[in-house]
Amino acid sequence: MKIAMLSPLSWRTPPRHYGPWENVVSLLTEQLVAMGVDVTLFATGDSLTRGKLAWVCERPWSEDPSIDPKVWECLHIAEVFRRAGEFDLIHNQFDFLPLSYSGFTHTPLVTTIHGFSSPSILPVYKKYNERTHYVAISEADKSCELDYIATIHHGIDLAQFPYREDAGDYLLFFGRIHPHKGVVDAIEVARRTGIRLVIAGIVQDEAYFQEQVEPHIDGSMVEYVGSVGPEKRQELLGGALALLHLIHFDEPFGLSVIESMACGTPVIAFGRGSMPELIRDGHTGFIVTDVNAAVQAVDRIDSLDRRACRDEVEERFTCQHMARRYLDVYRKILDDRENYRPWGHYEDLLERDDHKIKEIIVKPGERLSLQKHRRRAEHWTVVKGEALVTVGDQEIPLKPGHSVDVPRGAVHRIMNPGDIPLVLVEVQMGDYFGEDDIIRLEDDYDRS
Repeated sequence: MKIAMLSPLSWRTPPRHYGPWENVVSLLTEQLVAMGVDVTLFATGDSLTRGKLAWVCERPWSEDPSIDPKVWECLHIAEVFRRAGEFDLIHNQFDFLPLSYSGFTHTPLVTTIHGFSSPSILPVYKKYNERTHYVAISEADKSCELDYIATIHHGIDLAQFPYREDAGDYLLFFGRIHPHKGVVDAIEVARRTGIRLVIAGIVQDEAYFQEQVEPHIDGSMVEYVGSVGPEKRQELLGGALALLHLIHFDEPFGLSVIESMACGTPVIAFGRGSMPELIRDGHTGFIVTDVNAAVQAVDRIDSLDRRACRDEVEERFTCQHMARRYLDVYRKILDDRENYRPWGHYEDLLERDDHKIKEIIVKPGERLSLQKHRRRAEHWTVVKGEALVTVGDQEIPLKPGHSVDVPRGAVHRIMNPGDIPLVLVEVQMGDYFGEDDIIRLEDDYDRS
């Protein structure tokens, strides 16, 4: 199975510090590769992967102001669809823009919807609802106007989040500094409980930070440590008494929630969006309705078993679990796809009583079985790419515009020796055109 994984360009894949979408893409890609899947990651040129890396933009635009996001995102998306024929499936993790390219390829498209930034983008998803397969990252984030093939929660690499049995002496806010994330609420909870608050994350709303957050930062009761990378992240999460996730929007998922729980740190959260799907109230954290309830939850945090938080993540939110779920989705799509074969696919163009016409696409390096037919002859014309055809004891190279006859009963095979998809038109002539007229003598995919 060959998968094209399309990552955003805002940050490196995996991110150096912040970049939740890129983080998920990296975790999924690396786990699929470990499971033996052939994955090509389309990301920035400085990205890291054990799969194959394909890129047109050398650096992420969030880290290099000289890069015009619209220009390079356009080139980035176009590149994966230019090469679409090389893959069994494209996995789009880039939001809605790639959907507009989906009509230019027969390669199936899976789109993970990482939340809806605004209701105004829904018309794009609705337009391409029949052309792609949508995956939701939580039940809470599903739109009733779309069809979904699955809901798959994000997973994390447990090795990056060691369990810590003993709780620290501080509360933690971990996320974007933005009104939606409830930083001010976390500060208020810390003030009323008298427990130190550590704030970590990128400043996404500068005015909000300067006017409502920064005045409270004294380095003692409220400390801001900036955006932290993987090394500092696990230390902060594991050392906290609790994570305060007092969000003011319907969050689609919340990676920091399961990362905190993986370290053994329970979460106190407002019950919006996916929070009730991630947190078991009274077991791995507390779902609260307001700041007063959050203050009371802090007083009860010692009643929770930190090991239970870790166990919950091990059972439900690992990258291995996530990858297995996605692999099931890929297989279902490919198994259900009409006229899909391991070497590529074909499309029936015309069928009459005495002849049939097909378009055949053979992936680079692949070949059909060595076979013969009892009841039909064939004529092949190459449209794109190059072919190496076997007819009897002859090997015949073909380029675009060249053709070859395959008599009834002749042993034959076609191979794509090139590095782009081979496209050919096959004209069958006879009195029967069913697949059961194929007599396979030799096959790369162990088909009888």
